[in-house]
Amino acid sequence: MKLPSSIKNWISIAGAVLAVFNLATILSLVILHSFFDFGGTYIGLFIYILLPIFMFTGLILIPIGMRLNRASAKREEEAGEIRNWPILNFNNEATRNASIIFVFGTVFLLIISSIGSYEAFHYTESVEFCGKLCHEVMEPEFVTYHGSSHERVACVECHVGSGASWYVKSKMSGLYQVYSVLANKFPTPIPTPIADLRPAQETCERCHWPEKFYDRKMKYLQSYLADDSNSEHVIQLQMKTSSKITSEGIEKGIHQHISPDIKIEYKTTAANRQVIPWVKYTNTKTGVSEIFTDSENVLSQQKLDSLETRVMDCLDCHNRPSHNYNVPQNFIDKSISAGKISKTLPGLKQISMQVLYKVYSTKDTAFLAIKNQVTEFYKSSYPELLTSRKSEIENAIAEIQNGYANNIFPAMKADWRAYPNNIGHMEYDGCFRCHNDRHATTSGKVISKDCNLCHDIQAQGNPASMEYSNSFQPLEFKHPVDIDDAWRTEPCSSCHLQLY
Repeated sequence: MKLPSSIKNWISIAGAVLAVFNLATILSLVILHSFFDFGGTYIGLFIYILLPIFMFTGLILIPIGMRLNRASAKREEEAGEIRNWPILNFNNEATRNASIIFVFGTVFLLIISSIGSYEAFHYTESVEFCGKLCHEVMEPEFVTYHGSSHERVACVECHVGSGASWYVKSKMSGLYQVYSVLANKFPTPIPTPIADLRPAQETCERCHWPEKFYDRKMKYLQSYLADDSNSEHVIQLQMKTSSKITSEGIEKGIHQHISPDIKIEYKTTAANRQVIPWVKYTNTKTGVSEIFTDSENVLSQQKLDSLETRVMDCLDCHNRPSHNYNVPQNFIDKSISAGKISKTLPGLKQISMQVLYKVYSTKDTAFLAIKNQVTEFYKSSYPELLTSRKSEIENAIAEIQNGYANNIFPAMKADWRAYPNNIGHMEYDGCFRCHNDRHATTSGKVISKDCNLCHDIQAQGNPASMEYSNSFQPLEFKHPVDIDDAWRTEPCSSCHLQLY
């Protein structure tokens, strides 16, 4: 087949070789990945993003080389007609063949590139792309995501959502994030992008709409004390999620905060929204509003005016719906309750807390420390158990290591200390950011921290000596360890965030 003489140059030849080689590689990888599951996590990155870039680079080099070659040939001519535009003479066999190849080749490559672009779009939207491509950086988010109730919801459903504007915004942000990873410029831990998150009304409320009525539910909490016998303590709560009866909707209860009939606004002085000095409550039906200010964090009017006013939404409480880092006492309690760790191993809770609250430089270092310190504890305190209950101790060590791996990530400095969870009030201020008896109106009305506003204690105590309430009168809370009245005056988080 005769082709234009201008194609006979090293630039065009190199471009053609590059394009053909990458096209053949793409087709081969597609076949291998489709039929033989070849390539693992990163195959999509090569098939739909990297290799097409090289292929199109090669295609661009072909006409560039031809143009340069033609210009060079003209300069070498001693005389001849100078044309501003080339003439396409289809009576010339070389021109005709080149045009046919160009047209059909372009159509073919457009079809291939369209398919590739479509697949590239879906690949960059996948959980695999978000979580595994930058393995070290995104490992904490990826692992905790798989342990959450939103495991079957793709990352982009919450972090991007629908619509072109947020898609473009996310990709532009993603370019900087890719640069940060390649240049090793990313912070540790990665800060929660609170200011850049899409409003909850456009993400959360696609599944969890505010008007939906959630029945009150019973919550059964098991915990174990750090004593020799791992003493069990139980609290059974009725969570007042909504009103008592369906017809009242969410006019009462916890979800009253996001009722369409109520508007709650607040100002915060902390980037992570953990300090709230100003709250405004408005009844949208009557138009009546009240402003509550923190008596222990009084700000000038000028300072208040400079702060952003936010309308409360789902994420102000449910701020870690998919990436929650459990505190050590909680994930060890769950393992004991599930029977993965024997609760009859003396001192198990105590030694596990001692080892888990320490900071380690790497996961391997932590795993070795857990194994050595737990073994040494039983060797010095209960040497007979190392033989008689060896398998149970080994299982306990493995489960402690598993809890560490799923909640603590030393490489990224990501753990419960770095990421507060605003649901509840045990380890973090959460509810107590506002419900602390300090936020008051000028008339003296306060935002109460009365326990019974959000839940009623139905039963509590050790299973062998439980205390039960009647149906109408909830129990008063009793701390499992005698701390006098400190639990009344101090927030739970002042102890429980760093309990051991």
